[in-house]
Amino acid sequence: MYVDGFVLPIPDKNAAAYTRMARLGAKVWMKHGALHYVECRADDVKPGKLTSFPQAVKLKKGESVWFSWIVYKSRKHRDEVMKKVMAEFSALGDPLKMPFDGKRMFFGGFKSVVEAGSPTVTRAAGKRPARKARAKKAR
Repeated sequence: MYVDGFVLPIPDKNAAAYTRMARLGAKVWMKHGALHYVECRADDVKPGKLTSFPQAVKLKKGESVWFSWIVYKSRKHRDEVMKKVMAEFSALGDPLKMPFDGKRMFFGGFKSVVEAGSPTVTRAAGKRPARKARAKKAR
């Protein structure tokens, strides 16, 4: 499995606009083969002494940290999906004004090392989840 991860500051006044943009992103990424797409708004994120999510994005008053990720089968699969996604967004022109400061966003691609849970992602990746044993009824 391969994951693209994103961390960005969203002004609270732009949360609805960002959510609309994220819903469009989810449709486009899933349409082109992503296995899973998630956008999360910080709920329990505090500034740290050395590092933290708020510090990483230089969070300002009236903003929230958002953490997002997209799951793919592999890096090769990610590259194929991303090419289609970017082509679709390029064809639209630039219909979306970004509701955040992209200079304070950070992102990257990650190769899976340990996995557990989420049968939805496992099934989407072409693997069958373990079946529970069923007791046969005596006739």
